Amino acid sequence: MGQGKKLFIKTYGCQMNVYDSERMAEAMGTRDYALTDRPDDADMILLNTCHIREKAAEKVYSELGRMKALKVGRPDLKIGVAGCVAQAEGAEIMRRAPMVDLVVGPQSYHRLPAMSDALARGERALDTDFPEEDKFAHLAARPKAQRAPSAFLTVQEGCDKFCAFCVVPYTRGAEVSRPAARIIEEARDLVERGVREITLLGQNVNAYHGHDGGLAGLIRDLAGIDGLARIRYTTSHPNDMDDALIAAHGEVEQLMPYLHLPVQSGSDKVLKAMNRKHTAESYLRLIERIRAMRPDILFSGDFIVGFPGEDEADFDATMDLVRAVHYGQCYSFKYSTRPGTPAAERPQVDEDAKADRLKRLQSLLGEQQRASQDAMIGREVGVLFEKPGRRAGQMGGKSDHLHAVHVQADVAPGTLSRVRITGSAANSLSGELI
Repeated sequence: MGQGKKLFIKTYGCQMNVYDSERMAEAMGTRDYALTDRPDDADMILLNTCHIREKAAEKVYSELGRMKALKVGRPDLKIGVAGCVAQAEGAEIMRRAPMVDLVVGPQSYHRLPAMSDALARGERALDTDFPEEDKFAHLAARPKAQRAPSAFLTVQEGCDKFCAFCVVPYTRGAEVSRPAARIIEEARDLVERGVREITLLGQNVNAYHGHDGGLAGLIRDLAGIDGLARIRYTTSHPNDMDDALIAAHGEVEQLMPYLHLPVQSGSDKVLKAMNRKHTAESYLRLIERIRAMRPDILFSGDFIVGFPGEDEADFDATMDLVRAVHYGQCYSFKYSTRPGTPAAERPQVDEDAKADRLKRLQSLLGEQQRASQDAMIGREVGVLFEKPGRRAGQMGGKSDHLHAVHVQADVAPGTLSRVRITGSAANSLSGELI
């Protein structure tokens, strides 16, 4: 090997991008790159982008503009764009930003080492294919270094649902599931290196079909790994919550009582316009079935307000659904257009109306989150401790229900302890070891 080089990765967006960034770093490790947290110290900078938020592409170009100064006097610095904006923009990034050396889509990043070889030859590199080969089978073996107690593990990519507002089918491609044996092997490796909680990731994770028993079968096999104390999964579609997966929530001890189950709207008219293929009533009945199997489960969800065609009656239906479910956490957004998606071409809701509806929705969701946290006071919960808190002698971790919990105690990272909750703050709980 030659002299070591430094790689800086800036990650935008979802947990899957966090996982992808880890694998990119591992892939570049085969070319003697080590991670740095300082872009001004890097030999290569990668922006791992997300296309979900409004004006995502323009934000990437702005970031590139800020990084242009780093290239002044450093002609050997390489700058790359990866992820979903790279997939969507492709050659346009190369045209608009000549200082970019490399553009790679989310299905091609296993080719990063070969692309970096091209950069060493003085070439620019672009790869936004949807390769036939399994990228995970071509990635470097994961290093044996000790890991944090929680880890993400991608099991499924892509989406076939084609919601009218979403770019994922165009940037991540069709639904593809990884073979169960490879996932279990990777999970065992993570546990051997200190991981006690694994979150299974997918754009539509409960559509996973790489195991004969679907996602539920995979979860049951993972639960048999000695030392793996907790399993979670995200993000789910209501239409893919089958009987086996619902049953797993009541039968698999390691499957945590927290489920992110996006609904987007409480109006059947809007849901049909979104191409969601479920109704508000079917969603509520699904919530009831899951709660019957696991009464203490906490739900989170996603909501879009101001979708084209939404009126006040539709918004009222969304508020009614929120009151019926009573969420513990939620993510809510104003609708914003995504070029190339069906909804982008439709007449848009007034921006002031969108802002007003979002404010009202977030007020209700905030009340529910606070009530959910306050209801934990006096209860005993499991907490997986991860890192020190802000105060001296404080340790923080996540509860079974994914609440942030802090205690004043000397607890080693990776410890799973019972905690009695004694207080609730804005976005966290405090407690004492039992």
